[in-house]
Amino acid sequence: MATTDRQATTLALAHALSAAERGLAVIPLSRTKLPALRSPHRDDPDPAPCHGECGRFGHGVYDASTDPARIRELFAAAPWATGYGIACGLPPHHLIGIDLDTKSGTDSSAALRELALRHLFTIPPTVVVLTPSGGRHLWLTGPPEVVVPNSAGRLAPGIDIRGAGGYLVGPGSRTDHGVYSTAPGTAHIVPARCPRALLRLLLPPPRSHHPAPPSADGHGQGLVQFVLAAHEGQRNTRLFWAACRAYEDGIGPALVDPLVEAALNTGLTEREARATIASAARMTGHRP
Repeated sequence: MATTDRQATTLALAHALSAAERGLAVIPLSRTKLPALRSPHRDDPDPAPCHGECGRFGHGVYDASTDPARIRELFAAAPWATGYGIACGLPPHHLIGIDLDTKSGTDSSAALRELALRHLFTIPPTVVVLTPSGGRHLWLTGPPEVVVPNSAGRLAPGIDIRGAGGYLVGPGSRTDHGVYSTAPGTAHIVPARCPRALLRLLLPPPRSHHPAPPSADGHGQGLVQFVLAAHEGQRNTRLFWAACRAYEDGIGPALVDPLVEAALNTGLTEREARATIASAARMTGHRP
């Protein structure tokens, strides 16, 4: 391995350990920005889904850790790593990444400003990471009970979202295109909370044939059915969206118990359901 690569690996490990001290779970990345460790199941003829239960490395963000010893093991297993990824959606920060790209030829920053004006939110001061291509990553945090999905260009051309199951390239990482760095004045601040209006944009209701619009008599039966149709992995997200809609429609308090009952039928506990509904109430400016 070239001396420059060894230096890049050493620096990447140092930056990764520093990020872990801030509560950010990390994995080693190669120069291509992909996880440095390949799946141990890549040669299996019919691999079963595995998120690391096998005990081996190579499961992408499921390997992410804040434990210094484990991080050193990960980098020792990938001595070619020159960067690190920060897993999104994990406690304590529940990180959400707003990736403002420049490669698409669009002005993604202007598109975000237009969204902010249209939906009446402001991006607060937060961590900003500068990419080698001239783009920016904005770090925000979300509520613990809400799962923000990954998306590419859904909000606007050139704006990608890194949520649960995704990762952001950490500052100090070296890739084939250059080095990621923190914007001046943002390196040591705490990631800001995602504005509730922006959070709503990040949580579109999944396509489904089951839910119907809320009934005209104001009981919100459609919202209840929307929650009942949730599958595992989307239960909290659907409940949060339905509760936000109910509070915005002025029927939130009356719909709390029906939504809780629907959530119980999908497998959530009453405590989880009520916490999610309370978060929706706060997000829409109401008292739970």
